[in-house]
Amino acid sequence: MKGFFRWFKSNTRIKRWIFLIIVGILLCLFGMAEILTSNQMEFMDVAKIAAVFVVGFIFVIYSIIAIQKRTLEILVEDTDSRQIDKKAKVKSLIFNKRVYNQGPKVVAIGGGTGLNAVLRGLKNYTDNITAIVTVSDYGEQKTESRRLLETLPLDDVKESIVALSSKEDAMEQLMNFRFKYGRLKDLSFSDIYFLAMQDLYKDFTESVKQSQNIFNMTGKVLPVTLEEIQICAELEDGTVIKSKDKIPEVINDKTSNISRIYITPSNCKPAPGVIEAIQEADAIIIGPGSLYTNVIPNLLVKGVSKAIKESKAFKVYVSNLMTQPGQTDNYSLSEHIKAINEHVGKGVIEYCIYDTGEIIPEYIRKYNMEGSELVEQDTSKVKVEGVYLIQRKLSHIENGFIRHNPDAIAASIIQLICDDLKFNNMENNTQYMMLNKKLKDSKEKLKNQQKYSRKARKEDKDKGRREKSKFFEKYEKRLRSIQESDLKQKEKARRADRSQD
Repeated sequence: MKGFFRWFKSNTRIKRWIFLIIVGILLCLFGMAEILTSNQMEFMDVAKIAAVFVVGFIFVIYSIIAIQKRTLEILVEDTDSRQIDKKAKVKSLIFNKRVYNQGPKVVAIGGGTGLNAVLRGLKNYTDNITAIVTVSDYGEQKTESRRLLETLPLDDVKESIVALSSKEDAMEQLMNFRFKYGRLKDLSFSDIYFLAMQDLYKDFTESVKQSQNIFNMTGKVLPVTLEEIQICAELEDGTVIKSKDKIPEVINDKTSNISRIYITPSNCKPAPGVIEAIQEADAIIIGPGSLYTNVIPNLLVKGVSKAIKESKAFKVYVSNLMTQPGQTDNYSLSEHIKAINEHVGKGVIEYCIYDTGEIIPEYIRKYNMEGSELVEQDTSKVKVEGVYLIQRKLSHIENGFIRHNPDAIAASIIQLICDDLKFNNMENNTQYMMLNKKLKDSKEKLKNQQKYSRKARKEDKDKGRREKSKFFEKYEKRLRSIQESDLKQKEKARRADRSQD
């Protein structure tokens, strides 16, 4: 009985269709009654009765279809363990695993915190996620654990596994756990785990795939290649750098920018499953992340960029929010895209999602002190590169850092897929209905977040105004400009002292 009355709750949005059915039935009955009770009718009378009957019949049929559609949405919503905006948890018989397994196939290429933000957002929409990450230590010194176990550098693989896990915090602690006693002292759990899996399945790629089931992950992680590659940077003055850690230092000393990035060995083959995942994808996401050490190296592996160009999927580049000192100093949005095109040719990017630039100034100044700046949005030059632009509020503050908002990125990507399904008249498709429902919830959540953020900023601003003197209010901008100038001069002096040492 409770289940019956549940359909009349406001959040089910069923009552309107039940009411329309009743109206339709009454119209049909009215038309039939007029025919049965009338002794004599003219043509106009018959036409009016027929029109009333047809309208009533259409109301009934349309309402039944709408109820069936809404019922499917409710059943999917109730069995959705990854509800973006959880309101109620109601048991039902439909299984959601199949719905997600039939979701869009998305490939995300890159590494680091940027890629992980994309993965966190996408796992709310589909199970068909493939993260393709680099396997390189960039010339850095091996950890004691890697040296003893002779394992590949798997930091990006581990981070992506954490991002796709249902229990991220617990998974992060497990993957980064190091033994502190006995024969296992200084060994990493993740290195031991991947070594054991590789011995068990005799294939590293297969061992990573099997981790999807073992760790209850949403999607899978693939290394771009099974060969341990080295990422090298050649500067404009001809200097070659073979260590990631030294790139910023050398660039600052020589005041020379990166001319190109290349990998050694240059003919390394992609890992099994990488090309197939790209070919079958509905959307391919490139970035965000370190342009020259996380994004471009993946595209340089033999066959990867070619497969992306030939794919019919949406090819989306997610812009970085801030420049990276020693890599992309003073780079604008178009220069990021141009760098990718210069390395692998045009055709790997069709769409670019970039931020509105509405970031709290206090946090920007914090990054400015470290030599990082907001990525300039020179949209007119991006259009010259033949790329469609999508502007979204991508940034948010996380633990005091400017980060990409996973929900905003995922919603923008899924919107492209939904629009394509709608264009192909697939509004009644289960995949479209599930994605569209998720999008509505996500957009509502983002709207509430932005509203709360604006309110909090306004309250802080008003509070600050009350505490400021009239002199400060009048010369606030000039005082801040002077403070920033002094800080920059001090930072330059420190760098000059370090270079002399």
